[in-house]
Amino acid sequence: MAEPLVAILGVIIAALVYILYRQRRLFEHQQQALQDAQRSASSLTDAMKESERDAARLREELAKERERIHALRQQAQKQDLVLANLTEQISKSEEDSLQSKALYSTIANVAYDLVFLLDEDMTVIALNKAADTFFDQKNPIGEKFTDIVDAPEFDMIIRGALDEYSFEEQLTYHGQYYKVRTQLMPYSDGKRFIGVAMQNITQLVRLNRARRDMVANISHELRNPIATIRLKIDSLFDQDSKVKRKDSIQALRDIDTQTDSLERMVQELLDLSMIESGQALMKLVPQPLHEIVQEAVARQQEHLDVKSLKTVTHIPQRIEVLADRDHIRRVFVNLIGNAIKYSPEKESIMISAQTNEDEVLISIFDNGPGVPDDQRERIFERFYQVDTARSKREGSGLGLAISKHIVEHHGGRIWAEGNSQGSGGRFMFTLLNANPSEPGPEMDRGQHDFPLQPGVVTSDLAATSEDAETQETSEEENIEA
Repeated sequence: MAEPLVAILGVIIAALVYILYRQRRLFEHQQQALQDAQRSASSLTDAMKESERDAARLREELAKERERIHALRQQAQKQDLVLANLTEQISKSEEDSLQSKALYSTIANVAYDLVFLLDEDMTVIALNKAADTFFDQKNPIGEKFTDIVDAPEFDMIIRGALDEYSFEEQLTYHGQYYKVRTQLMPYSDGKRFIGVAMQNITQLVRLNRARRDMVANISHELRNPIATIRLKIDSLFDQDSKVKRKDSIQALRDIDTQTDSLERMVQELLDLSMIESGQALMKLVPQPLHEIVQEAVARQQEHLDVKSLKTVTHIPQRIEVLADRDHIRRVFVNLIGNAIKYSPEKESIMISAQTNEDEVLISIFDNGPGVPDDQRERIFERFYQVDTARSKREGSGLGLAISKHIVEHHGGRIWAEGNSQGSGGRFMFTLLNANPSEPGPEMDRGQHDFPLQPGVVTSDLAATSEDAETQETSEEENIEA
């Protein structure tokens, strides 16, 4: 009985020993696992600490990168501002350059002088608009100056600038007078350009010549009557001869005539001066043209009778002009007087008028020698006379000049047709039509063939005007019928 118990007890003890062994092994295993876990946790902790250190380092580097990016962004903004400023400056510079170019171009183009630029090879490289009309071809840029302008004196003047830096001379080209100024313009790259400015002084030369002629003519015109007056006075006070009453009266009449001539010339000079300066007042009101012509013819009737001249008029009474009556009458007196002076005896003077909407064209024709074509403009200059031998220097030589200024102050034009357009003196001028709505024949500025030859049937002014009016009235009645 004891043996089974011992066996059981041994089994129990062996089981307990095995259990203790297994527990110890489990404890050791768990303890090893715990140590491994602790070591892992320690490693993990170290890794986390390293990660935290890496993260801190990364955060520090990121902050630095952010600061660097911010600095770069600020620098980029500054560069953008600088670039914007530079762009604005460039744009402003381009605008200023265009404005300067436009300004210089405008200054050059509005100048009356001809301005162009040449290089050392005498090639045209720039010019203003005023110079366009000077050159024979439309676009001379790139062409040799000597090839397009045939004037050796030009070449001499322009080349003179290469030796003397600047040069100035006066010359004549195609009948025009020019004052030429040249200027050498050297540049830093060694190139040299020649600036040329040409001023057309033709009108100035003509005015200077006219001034000299005027002084000479005035001196001549004054000398003749003064010499005549002096001669007559000397004859009256001659102690060696007994003065007869008849001779004295004739001498006094001659003195009176010459004094009137002097007074008339001085008055015409004053009148011309006032008209040219705009001091002469002109009141433009509707005036019947035929009445003005009648008054002018009446004033010249004595001179017409001296040469047995007749006037033939074609002026309808319906025509009215906007004019200052006294001044326009003076124009007619001057033109009729001019026709009387050059007309042969027993001839006719034709005075006609026709309307053309806003204007009235007046014509005065005679059978005199006429006006040479090359003197059609000059006859309206002061003291200018076409043929002093034929006119015997009658008159002051101011009538046509005064007439020209009066007509122009009325808004009209005055001209003379040359001998190539017809025989005889042919003067025409226009005035404003006071009744522009009335229909009239078309104005004809071509050749007029009126019956001005000897033997023409003439009548007095009033009768002719009445006939013209009667004819127009009949025509109007026929139209109405």
